[in-house]
Amino acid sequence: MKIEKPSNTASTGIPGAAASRASNAKSNPAPQQSGTSVSLGSNSPQISSMQASMANSPIVDANKVAQIKQAISNGNFKVNSSVVADRLIQSVHDLIKNSQA
Repeated sequence: MKIEKPSNTASTGIPGAAASRASNAKSNPAPQQSGTSVSLGSNSPQISSMQASMANSPIVDANKVAQIKQAISNGNFKVNSSVVADRLIQSVHDLIKNSQA
């Protein structure tokens, strides 16, 4: 018995897949596209402007990071646990509120 390389393979490497797609395309023609239009609204220029300004802004405040590093190395960095707890609770409330929406 001789095994030959299939001549009809698709980019997926499945033999006959291209022929199968071709026969499906013939039996199920693509739907005709209508002249539907999409409007992004009047806020589109503002959103584009905000996106551009955010792209140029650093995500991290390098000066603040340097100050915190210096305070840690000097032993002066203090954590206000009540503020951390309050913000953690607020974050949980926000997550719950957003998941219910």
